[in-house]
Amino acid sequence: MSILRRYIALVVFGLMSLQVVASPAEPVEGVEYTRLQQIQPTDSAKKVEVLEFFWYNCPHCFVFEPALAEWVKKRGDTIVFRRVPVGFRESFIPQQKLYYTLEALNRFDVHRAVFDAVHVGRQKLDKEEQIIEFIEKQGIDKKKFIDTFNSFSIQSKVNRVRQLMEAYRIDGVPTVVIDGQYITSPSIVGSVVRGQSEQALNAATLQVMDALLAKKK
Repeated sequence: MSILRRYIALVVFGLMSLQVVASPAEPVEGVEYTRLQQIQPTDSAKKVEVLEFFWYNCPHCFVFEPALAEWVKKRGDTIVFRRVPVGFRESFIPQQKLYYTLEALNRFDVHRAVFDAVHVGRQKLDKEEQIIEFIEKQGIDKKKFIDTFNSFSIQSKVNRVRQLMEAYRIDGVPTVVIDGQYITSPSIVGSVVRGQSEQALNAATLQVMDALLAKKK
């Protein structure tokens, strides 16, 4: 093979490889997602468990939330989906307790309102008194909320988050874990899908998640 033909072949092969690597529909391990060496046990035996690690103050979590919620809705009963409010620092605890209290009171309808209050209304919801003031405006009984917020059950869930973050090596949000072993996120996918809007990047991340779910069929 001549030097010119060899050069052309290498270029074509390189372009083909790049196309494969950069396809969210056919994600490559170590590129659009990573795999834990030690698979973690899940709380669902028959369905695929999907976890989202998030933080209410995170602007990227705020933008990702509507697309993720729609994705979860379309999956219906084929998955078990859980959100995990992260706690990188002690100051995160009030918002962690806020999420789990809403969950315990079956008032998940307020979840999106929290995001809107923080990112649209520029409202501070970092401390318990700020949270309670916000909650009163959502039609939730103040005493019931406070009792639940400060309960042993909620604190136990917050403590459990530390274990999950360590097990899954969570160092940023939003991060999605599928079936206790596959990890992806807009930031991971963004290292490949460059120059795209955040909405396009989120859509690409959901494609990766679809492909990872398909691995379990």
